[in-house]
Amino acid sequence: MLRKIRIALAAVFFTLITLLFIDFTGIFHTYLGWMAKIQLLPAILAGNVVVVAVLLVLTILFGRIYCSVICPMGVMQDIFSFFGGKAKKNRFSYTKNRPWLRIGILVLFVALMLLGLNAIAILIAPYSAFGRIATNILQPVYIWINNIFAYFAERADSYAFYHVDVWVKAGASLAVAIITLVVIGFLAFRYGRSWCNNICPVGTLLGFISKYSLFCIKIDDSKCVKCHKCERNCKSSCIDVENHVIDHSRCIACMNCIGNCKQGGITYGLRKRATKSDDAKVDDSRRKFLATTAAVGTAMAVKAQEVKMDGGLAVIEDRQSPSRKTAIKPAGSGCHANFSKHCTACQLCVSECPNHVLRPSTKLENLMQPEMDFDNGYCNINCNRCSQVCPTGAIQKIEKEDKTNIRIGHAIWLTQNCLLSKGEACGLCQRNCPTEALMLVDDFSTGKKSISVNESKCIGCGKCENLCPSRPLGAIYVEGHENHICG
Repeated sequence: MLRKIRIALAAVFFTLITLLFIDFTGIFHTYLGWMAKIQLLPAILAGNVVVVAVLLVLTILFGRIYCSVICPMGVMQDIFSFFGGKAKKNRFSYTKNRPWLRIGILVLFVALMLLGLNAIAILIAPYSAFGRIATNILQPVYIWINNIFAYFAERADSYAFYHVDVWVKAGASLAVAIITLVVIGFLAFRYGRSWCNNICPVGTLLGFISKYSLFCIKIDDSKCVKCHKCERNCKSSCIDVENHVIDHSRCIACMNCIGNCKQGGITYGLRKRATKSDDAKVDDSRRKFLATTAAVGTAMAVKAQEVKMDGGLAVIEDRQSPSRKTAIKPAGSGCHANFSKHCTACQLCVSECPNHVLRPSTKLENLMQPEMDFDNGYCNINCNRCSQVCPTGAIQKIEKEDKTNIRIGHAIWLTQNCLLSKGEACGLCQRNCPTEALMLVDDFSTGKKSISVNESKCIGCGKCENLCPSRPLGAIYVEGHENHICG
């Protein structure tokens, strides 16, 4: 029964958070936005003390329930492991713990985060890794299926579905997502929770705590006949039947062992009290646990597709993206330093952006962290969805009316590329500027018109850059602000 309850809860959590990432309508976030905020690493970076405390208390009481139920990457491993079990039954065996590897990776992960090298650290962060897989791989598949339904709905005069463009957000991010899926999927298919218990920093951190959890898996020596069935079905490889020992730092309380024991020799319940002969070992282990947890806790507290614009009547030459000196970050970021410090590159904001403005960066210093690009659209002043979905505080919540008061960048007009300087009538950017920051003025020296940019009014929404018809180089582009200006 415990195993069935665990599987049911895991299926619900995994389905809901996957829907949160692949949804392109924004509807699911209204009801499921909390799913991203209860993930451990985002909660730590956002300084969400309540969520962190609840997750730690759950681990202290019941063991690594977070890893087996709440973490989407953990559940995804279980799915691959399930199919691996269909190919070969009873395939696991006990393996010794590798504390040097687990602690070493955790320390390295924390050090990279503290040094601001998030782009490297987030490669192994479980929630972020799953987010990239869902955004770059699952969402396009979801949209393709939607477009199939939209095709038939259109012919039936139904508006239940509508066509959505599928586009590659960034080649590097897609490549990383595919590699992550293949590597973790292969490890889970062959070795169960091997990645979870050897590489994942969150698993290691919670393992320190679950080692002393109030409830745990226990072996009854009097009932165990050493059939090894529990050991061979333990995807964490943490049950040593010969010595009747379970490594609770690696146990994720999946309950598979209980379901496979026909003798009732393995149960889940209150931990047995240590005997006097074990006191020295327990005290020494507890000291190590407290020291490591304090160090990690202190450190983390400090860290605290092509768009058709011509209706298919003519081929429009592709426009080259401008070379910006400063990248553009979403309104609500405050400054680049705050954004880089808190962003885990889960790309939830990228998947939620309705105008396809946000895309993962390809620069090494902030690899896969979102930045703005106006090739596919512009930042609508009435949209604040990215600030509503960010679970880490990298993008603080703002209201729609605040968008016109936050200057994330400013427009720069390039005379040599503009149609106006060639004597042609245009002014498209000026007519569509939502803040009236662009003015069409007469140049009496040439008898032609030009564009004047009022930087105090420009908010960097990119509408002018997106609509500019000049090819291959646009006549106007947005340069980002390192520190956003309010008012």
